[in-house]
Amino acid sequence: ESSRPTLRRLGDRLGAIYTPVALTVAVFAWVMTGDPIRFLAVMVIATPCPLLIAIPIAIIGSISLCARRAIIVKSPVVLEQIAECRTAIFDKTGTLTYGEPTLTEQLVAPGFAQTDVLTLVAGLERYSKHPLASAILASATEAGMQIPEATEVSETPGQGLRGTVAGHQVQVTSRNKLIAQHIPGADQLPPLAGGLECVVTIDLRYAAALRFRDAPRAESLSFVKHLGPKHQFQRVMIVSGDRESEVRYLAEQVGITDIHAQKSPEEKLAIVRAETAAAKTLYVGDGINDAPAMMAATVGMAIGQNSDVTAEAAGVVVMDNSLEKVDEFMHISRRMRSIALQSAVGGMALSLIGMAFAATGHLSPVGGALCQEVIDVLAVLNALRAAFPPRVIHDL
Repeated sequence: ESSRPTLRRLGDRLGAIYTPVALTVAVFAWVMTGDPIRFLAVMVIATPCPLLIAIPIAIIGSISLCARRAIIVKSPVVLEQIAECRTAIFDKTGTLTYGEPTLTEQLVAPGFAQTDVLTLVAGLERYSKHPLASAILASATEAGMQIPEATEVSETPGQGLRGTVAGHQVQVTSRNKLIAQHIPGADQLPPLAGGLECVVTIDLRYAAALRFRDAPRAESLSFVKHLGPKHQFQRVMIVSGDRESEVRYLAEQVGITDIHAQKSPEEKLAIVRAETAAAKTLYVGDGINDAPAMMAATVGMAIGQNSDVTAEAAGVVVMDNSLEKVDEFMHISRRMRSIALQSAVGGMALSLIGMAFAATGHLSPVGGALCQEVIDVLAVLNALRAAFPPRVIHDL
């Protein structure tokens, strides 16, 4: 029952009130006049088709509209829950940014050659779906390097990438993970700086630090600013596995003050669970590390097609890599609820008016049947509006 759309359950509750009312009116008309035809006329026009048909049509129409707008709704429940969310939680890379970082700096430790390090790392990263992998591969390809094959590749969420490339054990991980592993040469790490960073070990020795930049989306600032006034979000947060300096740099650019940086998937999950216990949450992410947090949020939304695991965990999948589609989904949700209630309540109101005419003898059973068909058609036609895009479908 809890997995059914709230509007469907509301329709059931309205029907539980509407049916006794219709029976009472029909019996009262019969008893007061002694004319069973009036009882029949009331019952004919009292058929609750607007409740039975209009609400499902509005829901299905909205799901259809979402699909045409490159938004896949896996459960109709999220269409209603998104309007009730008051806390928005965003991953950083690939969500508020384009997810297309570029390699800007290679700081190689003594004893290692820059070309050799990049070649080995590129051989390992070709098997990864992490956003930084494409930047490393692009840089290696641009330099005309022959990228070797890797074996024994493993990528544990939050732990980095490991494998064997050209006979060398290669690991790509974060600064903190490297220090925690007590890898020889870790004391040669360069000072912290702004931007994204990953560190490389080769044969269990620190080899290099690679630095990247990822530009924020053009619409990120306007999107974040409009969440409160337009969609009643009370809190907006960034929860990211990236370093605090990079997360804070982006947060300042997009207007977010509440940040949680350097978080593992388990820590992200704990944060989302705590926030969801306080208020309904929307979690928007794009990577495999976001999957547990998406499932814990009230509404989990995956942007892009970077990971099958993420798409499976999310309740909504935005096929286009754009925050504009997130806003469209919110607008479609709000409009669906409005249209569904208009159709259901409006149809019931017209039926009640028809029942009054039938009870007073101004409407025969045949006339009641015809009127009821007209009411049903009007309710259904109004509900079908949910399947067509309005003139304004987003605020960005």
